[in-house]
Amino acid sequence: MIKNTNIKPSYDCIVLGGGPAGSTAAALVAEAGHSTLLVEREKVPRFHVGESLMPECYWTLDRLGVLDQMKSSDFVKKYSVQFVNGNGKESQPFFFEKHDPRECSQTWQVERADFDKLLFDNAAAKGADCRDQTRALDIEIEESGEHTVTLQTGDDEPVTVSTKVVIDGTGQSSLIANKLGIRQEIPELRKAAIWTYFKGAAREPGQHGGATVILHTETKEAWFWYIPLSNDITSVGLVGDAEFILKSRPTPGDAYCEELGNCPAVANRIKNAEMVDQFRVAKEFSYVTSQHAGPGWVLVGDAFGFLDPVYSTGVFFALKTGEMAADAVIEGFEKGDLSAAQLGKWTDEFKEGVNWLRKLVETYYSNEFSIGRFMKNYPQHQGNLTDLLIGRVFYPGAGNIFNDLDPELAAVKSTKM
Repeated sequence: MIKNTNIKPSYDCIVLGGGPAGSTAAALVAEAGHSTLLVEREKVPRFHVGESLMPECYWTLDRLGVLDQMKSSDFVKKYSVQFVNGNGKESQPFFFEKHDPRECSQTWQVERADFDKLLFDNAAAKGADCRDQTRALDIEIEESGEHTVTLQTGDDEPVTVSTKVVIDGTGQSSLIANKLGIRQEIPELRKAAIWTYFKGAAREPGQHGGATVILHTETKEAWFWYIPLSNDITSVGLVGDAEFILKSRPTPGDAYCEELGNCPAVANRIKNAEMVDQFRVAKEFSYVTSQHAGPGWVLVGDAFGFLDPVYSTGVFFALKTGEMAADAVIEGFEKGDLSAAQLGKWTDEFKEGVNWLRKLVETYYSNEFSIGRFMKNYPQHQGNLTDLLIGRVFYPGAGNIFNDLDPELAAVKSTKM
């Protein structure tokens, strides 16, 4: 029996997880006229890592109608990315507008609490019934007919709600994937991250001051992200193999400080800064799911899978999966077809685009290979590489760079054997 929550006994669609993927999906499904419940287990706004957006986020943000809010926000504008190798040599900045001079080439570095709340509130404005501090205790997936979700808001009694469709955006908790046993780790990308925040860290003047900078340590066993946020705060994170980062030193703080000493390019940037937060830890970044949709359910965002953070793909993939899944659900309602094939019809196209970025991640971790040297030898791929860095991967030919990169990488590896 419903008690003290005012949650209705049934909805056309229940979206689990109020992050970018869930809020995007809920906004679009509700806007199409379907009764939609969006639930988030934590109180909104809530902290989350993953502050750097890719430029291709622009198109989903535009469709959601939130671009004006983004433009008027205090979020730091991001025009470029840069890479620093283990010797401290800095690449030329990749300025996105040189590749595409349109407005869509400028993006943002966001405080996720504020950004996610913006999207959560937008879903409510589009007609979704949005509830924070509401946990999904259980999901009963029925092969045919309606599913049931058991929810609990605060200290209220649990309630059972029926729905025709469940969109799972529960992040790395991945409720459906764990329930069905369809989550699979990527062993070669079993990484961990330790990060914190600094006030007063160095920034470049002008547009490049908002850049994401990726910096290898001298030993190339780990790397740092350097992401400038508003109010003179900078997110600085260490990423490496989980075994190396978390088990070889007494504490995460010890590992962070030791690797900081192994990366003068970062140490110099924060030498006059004040650390203003605790050390935070995330483990086992990368995984996939072997099934992405079923009758009346579909996975989005990190519940679908997660790729290493080196190219800041997280929010972009969340927005894109939320949008693509919502379109499949809306079409499914129109056709009276909520089958796995219908709700997952977008996943092959999405995975093909993700594959190109996964290959670029693997190239980054091939320490014996120089992407800078490769680009000098194959300058014709400059545009293709920039496409990958901005997230423009959903078109024929998006992976053409690997026609030359794969043989070069294989040749370098063979000389090391």
